[in-house]
Amino acid sequence: MKDRLKAYLKKKGYEVVDFGTDGPQSMDYPDVAHPLAQAVERGAVDAGIAFCGSGEGMAMTLNKHQGIRAGLAWSPQIAALTRQHNDANVLVMPARFISWRMVTLITSAWLSTPFEGGRHQRRIDKIPVQG
Repeated sequence: MKDRLKAYLKKKGYEVVDFGTDGPQSMDYPDVAHPLAQAVERGAVDAGIAFCGSGEGMAMTLNKHQGIRAGLAWSPQIAALTRQHNDANVLVMPARFISWRMVTLITSAWLSTPFEGGRHQRRIDKIPVQG
């Protein structure tokens, strides 16, 4: 799905930086999550999209980083809410549980939804950061 998503995003005019694995063999998701999170933290990339089997391990690892708000989404509605209410800067999807069609719908919803601010900003400001 990663390679298909890269092509999909490039076709829509997005620049893509790939931090992921290059093969089907098992790998450790922190080896991908940490470089992605660091790139978002430094401003080297504007946002991130990540996959893992359930999405949980990737989201947990990403959210250990200061300034990362990774949202796990399995539907377009959840993806939109992670942006609208939580200003998520990384989208995580559960690759084992969603179809390619759902990946495109989730990604499109996430990319097109702005942060609402207001009461949601107040809540984000209450999330403690490490360090």
